[in-house]
Amino acid sequence: MTGYGISDVPTIELGDEEQNLLTSLGADATQSALMAEAIILTDEWDHVIGPASKIAAHKGTGAYHRAFSVLLFDSKKRLLLQRRASDKVTFPDVWANSCCSHPLHSEEEMDETNAIGVKRAAVRKLEQELGISPNQVPLDAFHFITKMRYSARMNETWTEREIDHILVIQADVDLSPNPNEISETLWVSQSELEAMLIDEDGTAGVIAPWFRCIAARVMNDAWWQAIGDSDALDDLVDEEIHDMGDVSHMLPDAVGADLMTALAEVKPLVEARIERALTHTSHARLSGAMMHLVKGGGKRLRACMPWMVARAVGDSHAGLLDVGAAIETIHNFTLVHDDIMDDDDVRRGRNAVHIEYDLPTAINAGDAMLAIAFEAMAVAEGIEHDMLPFLVKRIGRMVRRVSEGQQLDIDFEGMESVTEEQYIEMITGKTAVMFLTCAEIGAYLSGADEETVQCMHDWGLAVGLCFQLMDDLIDALSDSETLGKPCGSDIAQGKRTLMVIHALRQPESDTKATLLSVLGKGDDASQEEIDAGLKALADLGSIDYARERAVSYHAKAHDCLNQIPDGPALRALRELTDFQLERIS
Repeated sequence: MTGYGISDVPTIELGDEEQNLLTSLGADATQSALMAEAIILTDEWDHVIGPASKIAAHKGTGAYHRAFSVLLFDSKKRLLLQRRASDKVTFPDVWANSCCSHPLHSEEEMDETNAIGVKRAAVRKLEQELGISPNQVPLDAFHFITKMRYSARMNETWTEREIDHILVIQADVDLSPNPNEISETLWVSQSELEAMLIDEDGTAGVIAPWFRCIAARVMNDAWWQAIGDSDALDDLVDEEIHDMGDVSHMLPDAVGADLMTALAEVKPLVEARIERALTHTSHARLSGAMMHLVKGGGKRLRACMPWMVARAVGDSHAGLLDVGAAIETIHNFTLVHDDIMDDDDVRRGRNAVHIEYDLPTAINAGDAMLAIAFEAMAVAEGIEHDMLPFLVKRIGRMVRRVSEGQQLDIDFEGMESVTEEQYIEMITGKTAVMFLTCAEIGAYLSGADEETVQCMHDWGLAVGLCFQLMDDLIDALSDSETLGKPCGSDIAQGKRTLMVIHALRQPESDTKATLLSVLGKGDDASQEEIDAGLKALADLGSIDYARERAVSYHAKAHDCLNQIPDGPALRALRELTDFQLERIS
C-alpha cells in the first residue's frame, strides 16, 4: 500500500463459505471487496494481535478490532452526519458520524505515533466515502481525543466489536458522497443532534449504536465549545478506553445471538482474566496446580452469566467479566476440594489436582484460588467501591452455601433416609446457589432496580435446580458413551437423588427390592444389575416424578424471564434456561 490509495489496500483472500455468504446476501462486488480488507485485530486494551479480513472480524462471534470515528465540523460548528447506504453489508440505512471505518493492517495505518495511523485511515476513507479531497483534511488538522470499546450485534450473522479511536476535525469541505457507501448527508447543530437522539418516534431515522454512544455518553458540551480551538481540543485528550459494554439494545429490531454464540463471545475474555490471576505468582508449582482444572476446559457457563444477564436487564461493562472470572475461579476451587473429599481421581478427563500434584498442594491451591478470586473482584474494572460490600456479601454467602451443600451431601452417606426437602436444600447449595449468585450480581452491576435483581435471583435459582435435577436424570437415561462414565453410576454409588428418594417412599414391592439390591453396591454392581435398577426407578414412577419437578423449575425460570422487557440479549437467557431440558427431550 502506498500513499492514500484505495485500490491497493492489503486484503485477505476470502474462503468459499465467506464468498457464498456475501453472494447469498446480495452484496455487490464493491462491498464484497471491502469485506476482504485486512484490518487490525486487538485485545480489549487495543494491543495489536494481528490481521483479519473484515468479514472474519464481523461475522458470528466477531472479534475485537481497531476502528476510528471521525467527527467532522464545519466553520459554523455543525457536525456532518452520514446515512449508511442500503447496500452496506453491516448496519445499512443507519445514521452515523461523519466517517467510521477501520485502519488497515499496514505499516502506514498501524503507526501509533500521535495516532497518525488512524488519521491516515480517516483521510483515505473520507475520500472514498464522501469524496473529500485529502488536501481539505490534512493530517495535522485532526485531533485524536479518546478511545471507546463497545459491542453491538445487528443480527445472528453480523456484529461489531471495536476499539474505536475518536477523531475531531474542523474543515469546510466539498462533498461528493459515494452512493455505494452513503445514501444521505446532513449537517447538524448541537441542539439538532440532541433532538435526533431523543426522537422517540424514530422519524429522524435509526442512529448507529456506536454513534449514539459517542454522542450521548462520551461527547459533552466541552467538545462542542472546543471546536475551532486547538488548545481546547488538546485539553480534552485522555488516556482512557471508555467502556460501553454491549449496546445491541440501542439498535431497534436487533436480533440477539444464540446461547452458544453468546458464550463464545465472552468465554475467551473471561478465561484470559482467570489465567492472568492464577499465573500472577512466582510459585510455578502452585500456579500449575491452580490452572490444572482450568486447562481441562469447560463451557464457563457460570463465568459468562453475569455479563449475559447484565446486557439483558441493564448496562454491561468489563467489571462483569472480572466478577465472572472470580466466580469461575471459586467454582474450580470447590471442584479441587470436592475431588479430595470424594476421593475422585479424574475430573474433566484428566487427573484430579491431588493426583496430578499431591494432596497438600491441592489443598493449598484451592485455598489460594479462593483468596485470588476476592482479590480480583476488589480491583475489577468499572466497579465502584460502594458496590463491593454487596459483592463480598453475596459471594461470601455463595461460598458458605456451597460448603453447607457439600456437608449435607457428606452427611447423606450416613443417613438411613433423606427427605425431598433436604435434597433440595443440598442441591441449592452445591449447584443452584452459584447460578442465582451469578444472575443476581449481573443484574445488580447492570444498574437494574431491586425488583429486577430479585427476579434474576429467582431465575438463577430455578435454572440451577433444574440443571441439577436434569443432571441426575441424564445419569439415568443417557448411554455410557454420551456420559463418559457408566450410566447409572449414581445408583451404584448409592446417591440419594430425587429419583431414589421418591422410589424409597413407595410401598414395598419386588420392583423396589430390585432397586435396593443394587443401590450403593458400588464397583461390585454389574451393568446388568444397574440396568435393572434403572428400570425399577422407571417402573416406580420416580424418573417421571423427577422430570416433572425439573419441568416445573424450568417453567418458573421462564416465568421470571417473562417479567423482563424483551430485547436482543434475552434470547441467550431463554436458550440457557432450555439447555439441560433439551438434552433428554
